[in-house]
Amino acid sequence: MELSQLPLVFLLISNIYSEQTEERLKPRVIIKPDQHVFRGETVTLRCDIYDEGVTSWRYFWYKEGLGRVFSDGQELTISSVTESDSGEYSCDRFNGSKPSPRSDEVTLTVSDPKSVLSVSPQKWLTEGDPVTLICEVHNFSTGWTFSWFTLTESPGGYHLLSDSSRGAGGRYRISSAAVDHTGVYVCRAEREKSSYKTQYSNTQLLWVTGVSAPVSLRVSPSRTQHFTSDSLSLSCEDQSNSTVWRVRTYTDLWGLKDCSSIPRGSHTGSTCTISYVYTSLIGVYWCESESGEKHHPVNITVHSEVILESPVHPVTEGDSLTLHCLYRYTNLSNLRADFYKDGSLIQNQTTEMIISPVSKSHEGFYSCKHPERGESPKSWISVSGFHSESQISVLSILSSVLAACPYLLVTVVLIFKCCRMRAIS
Repeated sequence: MELSQLPLVFLLISNIYSEQTEERLKPRVIIKPDQHVFRGETVTLRCDIYDEGVTSWRYFWYKEGLGRVFSDGQELTISSVTESDSGEYSCDRFNGSKPSPRSDEVTLTVSDPKSVLSVSPQKWLTEGDPVTLICEVHNFSTGWTFSWFTLTESPGGYHLLSDSSRGAGGRYRISSAAVDHTGVYVCRAEREKSSYKTQYSNTQLLWVTGVSAPVSLRVSPSRTQHFTSDSLSLSCEDQSNSTVWRVRTYTDLWGLKDCSSIPRGSHTGSTCTISYVYTSLIGVYWCESESGEKHHPVNITVHSEVILESPVHPVTEGDSLTLHCLYRYTNLSNLRADFYKDGSLIQNQTTEMIISPVSKSHEGFYSCKHPERGESPKSWISVSGFHSESQISVLSILSSVLAACPYLLVTVVLIFKCCRMRAIS
């Protein structure tokens, strides 16, 4: 090697040594328990160094977007993180003469996932029907346990179900629904091996109708959809007059309420009158006794211009069903509209839609649409089985006749023999 090349070699060796020294002095950020955590958890960031023998260093922390030092300890602890703590963090250290190289940035992500509750196959049930409540945490499918609650009337009141462990897998199954399963349900997810819990989920109203009810809810005008600013009357009719009934409601805005407790609502006996209907009153209304017995739910919908005139209570199989499209600003009954079931067009440009006879297959969400005035909300039309009382009476008559047949036959034979013996004598 020529002497003229020695300075270059020494320069290369010096650069390599300087890079190795700088790399050795460059700290790194370590995040515990993880770089991706959940709201409310405790996170510790440590500015780690290779040269542990040096104890006189001071440490400085930086966060992307702040542009300044905000802590001077080797460890930075955030006791209850929120989404605002998400970001890229870095650190360096200073021994009194010059700072070390700054560390590479490390990203901390804080999430606050939501619990989402749904019902399968539907939330309007008859005694004995199966139903499943499904709780999910979107984008985070594993590592959760679930709790199930019913909503109480007190503000923010949640009642933990005693058998909520059945929902450990995200599903709360009821194999045979009973009337007392009626209620407003929510769920909540808890992270395994962590103290993190999601907020309460959206609400789902589960309604179970008894096979025979002592009371019925009469709605006037007799339909489930109503125009804004109109008046509305709901009455609990008990033929026996043996129980005091009140009209109760659940709406997204007001929650669980007595009908008289909502704005513009008043109670007289078992009748609730709403003097001015508005969209915040959209919800479910039912009759409830003093003991908490619930019957005959009706889903009331409010719209400004176009509504569907549909029956308040389930239609019986074999009966006829007639639907009309109503418009606030006209009394004409010959205006034509399109009718839809579950979002699909089933009849177009007609003044009314008639289904006869009705069967279970006709259950679904119905709406109507006028090309100029707009579309109505959707209403669920339920179809019930044949009248149980008629079936019972027919069966009882048949069974009585069949049971009496042997005795009638013996009686006829005996009468015939007696008449014959008289004729001989």
